[in-house]
Amino acid sequence: MLFLVAALLLLGVVLGTVAHVPLAVSSALAAGIALWLAVFAYRERHARSGRITD
Repeated sequence: MLFLVAALLLLGVVLGTVAHVPLAVSSALAAGIALWLAVFAYRERHARSGRITD
């Protein structure tokens, strides 16, 4: 329960920050995060496909 409260508090802080920065900055940060997640997903998929499971 404490983890959920902390996560919601952090989400509120981040959304409050995004509301006060220009749209271009928010868009650039969102694109950076999306790129980071895409690279992570790509690396995870290829790491798992090379692994042999019994």
